[in-house]
Amino acid sequence: MSNHFEKPDHARDDWTIDQGWSDYTAEDHSVWDLLYKRQIDVLPGRAAPEFMDGLKALDLGKGGIPEFETMSDELESLTGWRVVAVPGLVPDEVFFDHLANRRFPAGQFIRKRDQLDYLQEPDVFHDVFGHVPMLTNPIFADYMEAYGKGGLRSLNYAALKNLAALYWYTVEFGLIRTDQGLRIYGAGIVSSKTESIFALEDPSPNRIGFELERLMQTDYRIDDFQQTYFVIDSYDQLFQATVETDFAPIYERLQGKFDYRPEDVLERDEVITKGTQAYAKAGGRFAEAD
Repeated sequence: MSNHFEKPDHARDDWTIDQGWSDYTAEDHSVWDLLYKRQIDVLPGRAAPEFMDGLKALDLGKGGIPEFETMSDELESLTGWRVVAVPGLVPDEVFFDHLANRRFPAGQFIRKRDQLDYLQEPDVFHDVFGHVPMLTNPIFADYMEAYGKGGLRSLNYAALKNLAALYWYTVEFGLIRTDQGLRIYGAGIVSSKTESIFALEDPSPNRIGFELERLMQTDYRIDDFQQTYFVIDSYDQLFQATVETDFAPIYERLQGKFDYRPEDVLERDEVITKGTQAYAKAGGRFAEAD
């Protein structure tokens, strides 16, 4: 999300563009297939079942970059969502409006072979492989719509950073508790081979129980692995926290400020896993988990 972009000439009023599927080269499709295989090798037993079910439901492993129209027809039949191509990052109000109307804006370019492990701007693999499978889950799909509608309301307040933190720590880097243990559902994790392993198995990050206002006060890293992951108990918990909360008082209190560093652990936190490096950076301050 960003506010400081000039709309390209080839973009429509809503910032959508044609995917240009026929313009992809054999190398482009080969890069998608390579990225897909790398993730499929590490995600079973790490990714949330709902994510893995979404991959199958949309047949994203059939080979090559998916064609948005065909994929959207399948997705729409499941949850009413469609995927639209955009030229990159879009203004906040455009982003929120698409989500509020069950349209997921996705970049249509794909990274180069020498960029497999890191890309500053989200590409079609991150946006489609990472985000779209979860949109097949009805509750998570409702959460994304509610987030978009809440985002449109938030434009009247100086709290976009706090709302962005909610997206960052759930949609992009969220973990969920299951009967089999912690699992990944955030797109930024499931689309990254190294973070898929780090988020669950490395001892250095904190893993803290989800609490809405606490999360919205927490700064985040955009250039490295996360130092804290927030863990939900269910997608319904996430949805209900969003639709049943009056965000206006939160926005008034926070005013776009972050009170907590990414590595901070508070006494009231439910600490599921105590991160060793974050523990040291926080000066040895840890709440004890129940």
